[in-house]
This record gives sequence, C-alpha cells and structure tokens, in this order.
Amino acid sequence: MKPSVTGPVGGAGHRDVMIRRATARDAKRLTRLVRNSRAYEGPYAPMVAGYRVGPDYIETHRVFVAVHSATDRLLGFYSLVLEPAELDLMFVAEDAQGRGIGRLMIAHLRGEAQLAGLTGVRIVSHPPAEGFYRSVGALPTGTAAANPPAVMWDRPELTLPVA
Repeated sequence: MKPSVTGPVGGAGHRDVMIRRATARDAKRLTRLVRNSRAYEGPYAPMVAGYRVGPDYIETHRVFVAVHSATDRLLGFYSLVLEPAELDLMFVAEDAQGRGIGRLMIAHLRGEAQLAGLTGVRIVSHPPAEGFYRSVGALPTGTAAANPPAVMWDRPELTLPVA
C-alpha cells in the first residue's frame, strides 16, 4: 500500500505541522504517548498500562502521525480501520493539546476515509473525549458496554460523517 504523506497542514498556526503515514520506527514513540496520556490516569490507567503500539500494528493498519515538520517531534497520531470503518486510536501529546492538532487529524482522517469510499467512521470514545468528538461533528449513536477486565466502564459510541 502506498504511504500517505501530507505536507504542512492547517491555517497560519499549523504550517509547521505535517501528517504522514506512521512507520515501524514510530512504534516506541506512539506507545509512549498512549501510556503517558493524562486522559488515562486514575481509574482509566489499567487500560493503557501495558498497551503497545507495535511495528506489526503500524504495518497492518492505517496509522498516521502529526509531527512538527522541522523536528519530527510527535504531536499526535490516529489509526483508521477500514473494515468495519472505525477510529481505533487517537492521541494528542499533552503539550500539544488545545492547539488544534486533534482537529487537523480529524480533517485528515475524513480525507483518508473519503478516499477509501467510506461515508462514516464509528468512534467508541474514551468518556472524557466525547465532547471533542461531538465538537468535530460526530453524532452519538449509543453506548458501548463495559468489557471487563480490559474496559471497566461504558463508553459513548458515535459516528463521524465523512462527506
């Protein structure tokens, strides 16, 4: 599969951000971002404690990273599964939150989904992230029930329209 590379994206404040296809060399950085996410502190911590984004995952899924174009500093990443269409993972680095990186990745995801012929993408949200997904146009569709021992809480389920 041909890697997807995007040049600098976004408006005036995001010319230094590039979204590119992740490579196996990114695996350790992605794993570190997941495990160190403050969104998964407290009762959510066990879900990511041993989580690993390995080279095998990156090679078999559509994983994209948002990086600073000059330094390659990781700002965030997402993973789009095509069959069935679902946002599998999305994380933004703590020091990059609130700067529009998540919105840039959602716009990129929509483009990738459109190229793949999808009309919508399912999102099973981390409960604290539901507001963000709604703010970018995702529509609530229900609740994904807890699945102990991996996930001990119900999660909002949404659909992100692609068109």
